[in-house]
Amino acid sequence: MNASDDFYAKQEEPVKSCLLALKTMILQQDTHLTATWKYGMPFFCYKGKMCCYLWIDKKRGYPYLGIVEGKHVHHPLLQQEQRARMKTLLLDPHKDLPVKIITRILRDMLRLYREGVVKTKTIP
Repeated sequence: MNASDDFYAKQEEPVKSCLLALKTMILQQDTHLTATWKYGMPFFCYKGKMCCYLWIDKKRGYPYLGIVEGKHVHHPLLQQEQRARMKTLLLDPHKDLPVKIITRILRDMLRLYREGVVKTKTIP
């Protein structure tokens, strides 16, 4: 078991299921998205460039989706807080995931990489 698998495995329900569903949703958005482990957390890269990550809010214990270049992604549910670049989407694991909202945010995020707003590594 690698560090990423261990991260998901050690979570308690319903946080575990929420995180695994988010992981699946992210990876289904594009074949160039890959899951990796950076800075002690699960990250996702688009053509080698970090684009989003999953983590758990320390105060509430709720999972969230972090968008690395969040300053370029605009949605009323994304929170910037004290971050200069990143925004987060806090999710209640006791409720159904807002699939349409998450999908829209992920598509807006991917557009940044596809259109060159965020430069990626060239992958043949």
